[in-house]
Amino acid sequence: MPPLGFFIVLAAIAAFGIYSWRKDQQRKQALQEWAAGRRWRYAAKGLRDLRTRFAGLKILDRGHSRGSGNAITGNLDGHEAICLDYKYVTGSGKNRTTHRIGMVILDCGFPTIPLLIRREHAFDKVGEFLGADDIDFESGEFSRKFYVKSNDRKWAYDIIHGRTMDYLMQAPAVSIEFGMGEIAVYRNGYNDPARHEEALAVARRMLDLIPDYVIKQMKGGSKP
Repeated sequence: MPPLGFFIVLAAIAAFGIYSWRKDQQRKQALQEWAAGRRWRYAAKGLRDLRTRFAGLKILDRGHSRGSGNAITGNLDGHEAICLDYKYVTGSGKNRTTHRIGMVILDCGFPTIPLLIRREHAFDKVGEFLGADDIDFESGEFSRKFYVKSNDRKWAYDIIHGRTMDYLMQAPAVSIEFGMGEIAVYRNGYNDPARHEEALAVARRMLDLIPDYVIKQMKGGSKP
């Protein structure tokens, strides 16, 4: 007979599994109700064409075994909006890790240039030592707190001006990424309705902060 401890561990694993399943079902129900309240569409299976539609978003190129679920689509102030669970896998075997991301994507309504804005972390210092530096700004405080990456520095400076820096310094700790006509806001862990609302607010505010002359130049087909 297996020892009593074996059955205790087995029962604990089963209990945790049931608890996690119930929490997931509750979140799905909340997402469906939130989508219905906005008159947006809900799809439990997610979207299959994300990488094709949003080829400029580097987050969608990470890892392997990518997938999405609980996709909610609608219109926010004239901009097409997508809210969803996104996941990808890195490594394999014992080193396999599944990364779960809560993400919103908002259509900008004009062409954009890929740009990543996120909080600095310890590994960035290693990258700087190896020569993989990010873009620095006049504000030392902002540059110390945020990692900014783009192949077009002028675009980054046009987007991240003084008012944008002020906003980002007090905004939620999310990653912000411009693709080739959309802005994505995401963080680790799947979103509940409140976090989707928060991410949508960040995306909308970032668009509002883009100077009119930059939008006009991008719509005209030339870089700012």
